[in-house]
Amino acid sequence: MHLNFSLSSLVTLAMVAASALPVQAAAAPSAVVTTPQVRAELVAHAPEGLKAGATLQVGLKLEHKPHWHTYWKNPGDSGLPTTLTWTLPAGVQATEIDWPTPSRLPIGPLMNYGFEGTLLLPVKLSLPTHWQGEQLDLKLQAQWLVCKDVCIPEEGEFALSIPARSATAGHGALFAAAQALTPQRVAGLQGSAAVQDGHVLVTLRGVPAAWQGKAIAFFPELAGVINNAAQPQAQWQGSSWTARIPLDPQRTESPKQLAAVLTMPGSAAGLRADIAVTTPWPALAAAAAPGSTGATGPSVGAPTTAAAPDAAQGPTAVAPAGAPAAPLDAPATSLAGAWLFALLGGALLNLMPCVFPVLSLKVLGFSAHAQNRQALLAGGLAYTAGVVLSFVALAALMLALRAGGEQLGWGFQLQQPLVVAALAALFTLIGLNLAGVFELGTALPSSLAAARARNPVMDSALTGVLAVAVASPCTAPFMGAALGLALGMPTWQALSVFAALGLGMALPYLLASAWPPLARALPRPGVWMAHFKTLMAFPMFATVVWLVWVLGQQVGIDGAAALLALLVALAFGAWALGSPALGARARWGFGAAALVAVATVAYGAWPALQEAPATASMPASSQPVMNTDSWQPWSTAAVQQAQAAGRSVFVDFTAAWCVTCQYNKRTTLADASVKAAFADKRVLLMRADWTRRDSAITAELTRLQRSGVPVYALYRPGQAAPTLLPEILSVDGVRTAVAALPNPP
Repeated sequence: MHLNFSLSSLVTLAMVAASALPVQAAAAPSAVVTTPQVRAELVAHAPEGLKAGATLQVGLKLEHKPHWHTYWKNPGDSGLPTTLTWTLPAGVQATEIDWPTPSRLPIGPLMNYGFEGTLLLPVKLSLPTHWQGEQLDLKLQAQWLVCKDVCIPEEGEFALSIPARSATAGHGALFAAAQALTPQRVAGLQGSAAVQDGHVLVTLRGVPAAWQGKAIAFFPELAGVINNAAQPQAQWQGSSWTARIPLDPQRTESPKQLAAVLTMPGSAAGLRADIAVTTPWPALAAAAAPGSTGATGPSVGAPTTAAAPDAAQGPTAVAPAGAPAAPLDAPATSLAGAWLFALLGGALLNLMPCVFPVLSLKVLGFSAHAQNRQALLAGGLAYTAGVVLSFVALAALMLALRAGGEQLGWGFQLQQPLVVAALAALFTLIGLNLAGVFELGTALPSSLAAARARNPVMDSALTGVLAVAVASPCTAPFMGAALGLALGMPTWQALSVFAALGLGMALPYLLASAWPPLARALPRPGVWMAHFKTLMAFPMFATVVWLVWVLGQQVGIDGAAALLALLVALAFGAWALGSPALGARARWGFGAAALVAVATVAYGAWPALQEAPATASMPASSQPVMNTDSWQPWSTAAVQQAQAAGRSVFVDFTAAWCVTCQYNKRTTLADASVKAAFADKRVLLMRADWTRRDSAITAELTRLQRSGVPVYALYRPGQAAPTLLPEILSVDGVRTAVAALPNPP
């Protein structure tokens, strides 16, 4: 019996159809981007024009509305620095931002470093010695976090053309003012530091006379080293300044040289000092995050309690009901432990609901080749290769983007509406093929159909690719801890952990394909396979329903409706081009009409399928949650405020595209006894919605040593490090964890 389904051919057909889709050009970038909080402008200073080998100044000018601020290169206890990504002509080189001297921005018990009012972030551009032209065209992608009572991540695309033969000096005063605010190096200033009893003892010698005896503020350029809010114990001895500064309880860095900026009252520009650390650093805190201790959340003046003595030990993970809790990193403190966790997590990933539709394709493949051991083994090996290579490729992309400054975590691809729409289209075509609406042998050219017949293992490999695409947003037991550890490892070690995850996911099928008794136990091919093949179309359509719902969460009801219209057009096209009931002439006529319909609907749907700009609405972590369970939007400040008031907090890190998250939400978290347990302890319920990219949530997940969702964190009053519950929640497990919380005041 011949099965018409071929994933490789279907992907080929989908790519051919996609190539006909029109692309609507985005609005051209300009030199100015305005939001309700900031006016941002790309400016330049080249008073003598441009010539080969010359250096000019450009910069991003940020004009903050009153009481709003952005952050320095080290944001302090919360926030994110502004980032600039340039697109420059060949040979043109850009320096890093020449950061002005920051200001201290106290926020309750926290201390941030940043800027208010008008700010220029200058950069120098060097032209190559062979440069020539009438103008220099620049493009800039900038991202900044602007805060007041709430924090709003914003971004802008800028473009600027600088004429070569005329002076560009309209912003000369602005660049001169920025130069005056740049920290200066002074001859003779030398520094050293020693780590002693939880403090760093900093000594500066040769401080200029005008600074001697003054109250000096210390700004470390590297985050995650000192306690930013602590008041240093400082003293003067002639031209030497000594300060004893507490270390950050969640310290993440152990620099050999501590670069810092010093300021004194009445001085706009600071001094830059490079301080050699002469003693070894103590071990890092287990739960420390890259960056700062709380580089997430709004900067509101909410009080918080001091960290408990064990706060630096990191989050703890709660085992199933009845088992004792253990430190999160205790089982996997080595690379071998991370491999083991990844292998187990990958195997358990097959039990996650999001993987079920793709597994039906594997069942069909096993049944079709049950009596052909060689074909069965080849398919198992190809599927394994597809899964492992896809996990490694996806991980490499994520690690590369994170290294470039992107705030991303596992499952990041489904935060992109166009990726969700493409998966919905692919699953629609798979479902229609399984249901018999069209045959690939009819729709594809004969050369492609022949290639498909010569390469049957390609179907198995691409089934593995599809399984990873759908399964990657899910986080299985053991998997979260393994991926959290991987993100803190060197690149090759991290990729090996992701490869182990892929091997774990493929291992059941690899073993089954290589085990003859199982192959002999499978039923022989027959008429039943045609009925089973049709039945498997419905899990595919159910997956499409889920993906349309996810897209609606990201871009709204108009985007979901546009996707549905596009899926109808694709279905018409698949029937017109591939229905065996149509003759060649009818297929030609209907096919031409179908291609026009798909192109027309895609052109109209394209704008609605785009992700809304970040400034169009508040970030996901700040949007109000309208439901009957009194769930509140998550922020670190709100968590700290509740803890300071003596209340416990339960945070649900979730996303619409995470099926496991939705399952837990509609079962365990909706259970009446669980709700009653939360109410009895007056637990504040908060949701961190990661459906769309949210740098604050990504940073918090990193701090918790997690890279994907679901994550369930239970914060006790007076304890900075939360308890982490399992990815698959149970009613008894949640009630037991809540019962252990202290009684509210």
